[in-house]
Amino acid sequence: MNKRPVSSWFHFPSKDWRRDLRTFCAGAGCGFLGGALLVAGTLWHYNLIGRPAAAAGSTIQQAERTNKIVARDTVEAAPIATVGRPASAPASAPPSLPSVGPLPESTSTLKDRRLLIPVQGVTAEQLNRDFNDRRDEVRRHEALDILAPRNTPVRAVEDGTIARLFLSKAGGITVYQFDPSKVFCYYYAHLERYGEGLKEGDTVRRGQILGYVGTSGNAPKNTPHLHFAIFRLTDAKHWWEGTPIDPFDVLR
Repeated sequence: MNKRPVSSWFHFPSKDWRRDLRTFCAGAGCGFLGGALLVAGTLWHYNLIGRPAAAAGSTIQQAERTNKIVARDTVEAAPIATVGRPASAPASAPPSLPSVGPLPESTSTLKDRRLLIPVQGVTAEQLNRDFNDRRDEVRRHEALDILAPRNTPVRAVEDGTIARLFLSKAGGITVYQFDPSKVFCYYYAHLERYGEGLKEGDTVRRGQILGYVGTSGNAPKNTPHLHFAIFRLTDAKHWWEGTPIDPFDVLR
């Protein structure tokens, strides 16, 4: 019986079976790699691999940025939100300053009294209206700044009583003077010092020296001036409490 040679068990089209085997393996490998790339590309295209992680990372970063912005706006807007507008107003709304109702009777009454301009040597024509100027985000100036050289005498605008001599961080050396009827209060601030012998409870006369122009309190140190305010007292007659009136309208 004739035995078949071992080489005949493998049927290769070429006699160089080793070369054919290498070619076959290379082709199979390329096909597998190509298929894998095709599957991976399909999965990536449909957001099944790779891209969701990147998208999630981007979303987290965006959320962090958004949270920082929201937190910052909330912190900055919170104090404003409760001043001068309903509590229901959004925190992002522009700040609204408290409105001051017109007081024509008060202004007219004081104007008829022909109050003295409190800084010696200053005329009515030199005054500038700054009652509604902002001093920060939540309040008006509600006073009249009268610039003058340091140590210029500050005089009582009319007869009255010294209700309080007060030292504060904002106003510095200050005087609160009630008018004779104790309906109005006159406020003199940023003084360099008080007038000689001035005491709480003193009765003062129009033109009497109450103090001297300075820069005490939060006044700019290179800008001596008198911060002068007028307010109508409440029924409680507290020296620190009342409705502000624009001094410019009274003194002009």
